[in-house]
Amino acid sequence: MIQRPIINAGILLVVFTSVSIFFVSFTQDQTKDQIRYNEEQLLIKRLGELVDGYDNKILDDKFSKNINIHGVDQEVNIYPAKSNNKTFAYLVEHTYPNGYNGNIRLLTGVGTDNTLLGVRVITHKETPGLGDKIDTRKSSWIEQFAGLSLSNPLPSQWKVKSDGGAFDSFTGATITPRAIVTASYQVLEYFSQHEIE
Repeated sequence: MIQRPIINAGILLVVFTSVSIFFVSFTQDQTKDQIRYNEEQLLIKRLGELVDGYDNKILDDKFSKNINIHGVDQEVNIYPAKSNNKTFAYLVEHTYPNGYNGNIRLLTGVGTDNTLLGVRVITHKETPGLGDKIDTRKSSWIEQFAGLSLSNPLPSQWKVKSDGGAFDSFTGATITPRAIVTASYQVLEYFSQHEIE
């Protein structure tokens, strides 16, 4: 025969778990719109850091495409920047899977002349104080990509200096800068070989 204290403890556990689940779900429902808004505002900020002079509603003109890039099939979001109804750049939201601590979500601007407008990090899990220097709030390192192309530097130089390339890395952190250099080159390479729209 089961003792009453065990039954009471079981009932209390079920009630406590149910109440906890309710409050977690309630909090998630109440904050999801704010989270979505904050993510959109960060994206708008990053877009503005990479391109200006467009007169279209760049967020409304977004389209998605399933492609194989960085060695994985993924859906990328593409934001065309237009002036007088003519596209002059694309901002590509993509994921590089081989950061030091996993995925790095990036926004890469590519002009229609296949030059980089720049690269910005949207989200990452890189090591604070080391790999997080890819974030513009921590360092200006990532700003060096603006104006580069497949021929500037030469393809053999699209590596960090410790691998014989043209790009500096951070003291104590080579994997993260290597990831950004590789991801940037691969975006340029992909879009020089494929139709974007």
